[in-house]
Amino acid sequence: MFLDKYDVIVVGAGHAGCEAAAAAANLGSKTLLVTMSLQNIAQMSCNPAMGGIAKGQIVREIDALGGYSGIVSDKTAIQFKMLNKSKGPAMWSPRVQSDRMRFSEEWRLMLEQTPNLDFYQEMAAGIIAEDGKVVGIKTALGLSIYAKTIVLTNGTFLNGLIHIGDKQFGGGRAGESASYGITEDLVQLGFQSGRMKTGTPPRVDGRSLDYSKMRVEPGDENPSKFSYSNITKPLAVQRDCHMTYTSPLVHDLLREGFERSPMFNGRIKSLGPRYCPSIEDKINRFADKDRHQLFVEPEGWNTCEVYVNGFSTSLPEDVQFKALRSVEGFENVKFFRAGYAIEYDYFPPTQLKHTLETKLISGLYFAGQINGTTGYEEAASQGLMAGINAALKAQERDEFTLKRDEAYIGVLIDDLITKGTEEPYRMFTSRAEYRTLLRQDNADYRLTPMSHKIGLASDDRLRRMEEKFDKADKMVTFFKETSVSIAEANPILEAKESSTITQGDKMFKIFSRPQIEMEDMMRFEKVVEYTQENNLDTEMLEQAEIQVKYSGYIEKERTNAEKLHRLENIKIPDNFNYDALKSLSYEAREKLKKIRPVTISQASRISGVSPSDISVLLVFMGR
Repeated sequence: MFLDKYDVIVVGAGHAGCEAAAAAANLGSKTLLVTMSLQNIAQMSCNPAMGGIAKGQIVREIDALGGYSGIVSDKTAIQFKMLNKSKGPAMWSPRVQSDRMRFSEEWRLMLEQTPNLDFYQEMAAGIIAEDGKVVGIKTALGLSIYAKTIVLTNGTFLNGLIHIGDKQFGGGRAGESASYGITEDLVQLGFQSGRMKTGTPPRVDGRSLDYSKMRVEPGDENPSKFSYSNITKPLAVQRDCHMTYTSPLVHDLLREGFERSPMFNGRIKSLGPRYCPSIEDKINRFADKDRHQLFVEPEGWNTCEVYVNGFSTSLPEDVQFKALRSVEGFENVKFFRAGYAIEYDYFPPTQLKHTLETKLISGLYFAGQINGTTGYEEAASQGLMAGINAALKAQERDEFTLKRDEAYIGVLIDDLITKGTEEPYRMFTSRAEYRTLLRQDNADYRLTPMSHKIGLASDDRLRRMEEKFDKADKMVTFFKETSVSIAEANPILEAKESSTITQGDKMFKIFSRPQIEMEDMMRFEKVVEYTQENNLDTEMLEQAEIQVKYSGYIEKERTNAEKLHRLENIKIPDNFNYDALKSLSYEAREKLKKIRPVTISQASRISGVSPSDISVLLVFMGR
């Protein structure tokens, strides 16, 4: 094996590494996945859940592109919820509660069944590069393994340091050692590195909790699923989650330990995720709040281990325990393990291209927390894109990238490489200016044809997508062409407190009213007959409804996206001399030289580059 030369080596088997390895192997590249522990493949290091606001859209995009995260999430889910259903479809976000042990097992089984993929358990301890090009990796045992391209997905392991109160020790995750050597090699090659931190709550024994004092949080009555494929099914049975609250007493008990908290006494200097703050952060930043929500989430179907979502902390374990015992329902709680914070090395992502290849070393790709992101979904999507591009480069094929109006993944990568990040980056719907186009329901329509073209999405995936949207389009035409009488329409309109009609009208016009839903339209016999005759499923009906109700918004956003494309089409040469443009502001010149944008559109999104700077560039380029 060690004499083999690979097309792609993926270092790290977290969410980014697993997607990278699967994508590269499925594109026909001879791939090696190197990890310190084959038992912990795709470990859910923090909460046992996939999806959520904007993150659910990313999982559906990964699935539409031919990645595995959606399928694994469906197969190992214990609860499904579609969040934000009270808002428009651009905000709907799927989320599953997962069985942590089954999730990791299912990922491993899927990877082992993937052709072209080898595994090796050892620490990768260095990078081998020659003449500005990566050629392999060094292992802790002194082996050299060679490849055309390398994808680094090191998570929180690079020089990882775990903090619990005034104690600290090396580690990449609880119970696992940190990884050493790669940061030092990359810095020597000229890369800039930094430190970030993240935290996790205590895990507790569910048998010691009093659920009767908590609010039940059930899954959806009619659950959906992540994957567009037909190899997974919605859950027939679900497990409940629960919710309880902290209190002023809990806050006072936690404050007693602040001076022993590494975050407050200055021992941790790196920045943590603003949008997933620790409990001590929340008490400090929101001093006016006398309580905070705690979601009590089971870790699987059969285990009694429970994740206390909302109680992330690095306080001393005795303080954690005392405070948690004062939470309603937790009076007799027993700990499985304490919460902790972890510091680790990352590399500012402005050092990357849109393909996630580094600008400095050809053939070297970064994905996941090494780029300063937080979250399984963000990591998995980067892994997928890095794995695709590493394989395409090894095969001397054209690169594959996604624009901001094509996918949340496109927004994520563009934000990272254009703006960089000084705190762990998390995706939100508000980050996507074209979120009406980037809905969770149409990720297959947006991305499956692109993925099929490069050879990742299967023929069956493409056929299923085309059938779904063809049938939805035909149903919209049916609504436009079919009339209803006063007698048919008014009882339905009255029931929904919508103004009645005085003459027959087209179904499309009735359906366009905000109060009327597909459920109401199914009260028309003609609609029921049409649905049955054409064998329309729930996804097709949902798609038709969105097209009827939101066509105006979608069209407006599409027009705006086309304007963006005009600037995307104006390329900036690699060796462009910004110093020659004296009319550029000093800040713009420095930022443009550092980030080296590929297009005028990307240049316009760099912080510090003003509209007048863009005008100077456009004039110089003859536009």
